[in-house]
Amino acid sequence: MHALTVNQISFNYRDGIPTLRDVSFHVEKGEFFSLAGPNGSGKSTLLRLLDRIYVPRSGTILLDNKNLTEYPRSELARRIAFVPQDTAVQFPFTVLELVLMGRSPHSRGAMFESEHDRTVALEMLERTDTGHLAHHPVTMLSGGERQRVVIARALAQQPEILLLDEPNAHLDIAHQLEIFTIIKKLNEESGLTVVSVSHDLNLAGAYSNRIGMLVCGSLAALGTPGDVLTEANIRSVFQTNVLVDRHPATQSPRVTLLTSQ
Repeated sequence: MHALTVNQISFNYRDGIPTLRDVSFHVEKGEFFSLAGPNGSGKSTLLRLLDRIYVPRSGTILLDNKNLTEYPRSELARRIAFVPQDTAVQFPFTVLELVLMGRSPHSRGAMFESEHDRTVALEMLERTDTGHLAHHPVTMLSGGERQRVVIARALAQQPEILLLDEPNAHLDIAHQLEIFTIIKKLNEESGLTVVSVSHDLNLAGAYSNRIGMLVCGSLAALGTPGDVLTEANIRSVFQTNVLVDRHPATQSPRVTLLTSQ
């Protein structure tokens, strides 16, 4: 069954220049779906449309076969969590306070968090290797620490669908793998549907069920990592030469940039 269905959506900002043009695809329930493509191809815009931060100029987006515009924002907040590339925090909330904000869609008007809310928040802090930061001010964290805390807040929402815009931004290689492994485990064990924007084609290839590749606001390729991450596709979309072979351990596509001679 489709968790999300995107039907011929188009979108442009106030300058009138089209950002997305007649894009159509679906995301299955429990799927790990990645969006790839060069800068400016419309990936982040598409993710914001899926969270109804933006509304398409034309076309429709369906959540469980119902138009996204028909859902109350409160229900969307319980079902969809969104992690942006950068999250600015102006006030010195503690890490635990920030992650507890992810529980607000479930509070239903309660003034204070419950013991269950605190248990969920602390569990997500531990999962993202930030439990030791629980009482630190968010404003004092490094970029990588803050990114992991924001992911913990999204996971504390216990959503059905998780939207990730460059989740590995600011993270060192160890935490990149750790975060993707955590999300993939939730995807496989809890049926969490994941839509991730990633510039790292190797991570997308290793963790995704399918990949949609965007270029100039249009869908250039869609399919399994093996179908999409080909030398021809990458050369056409990114205008660069690569070698694509199979990773010896995972058998997922492995993309190596070929330096010019």
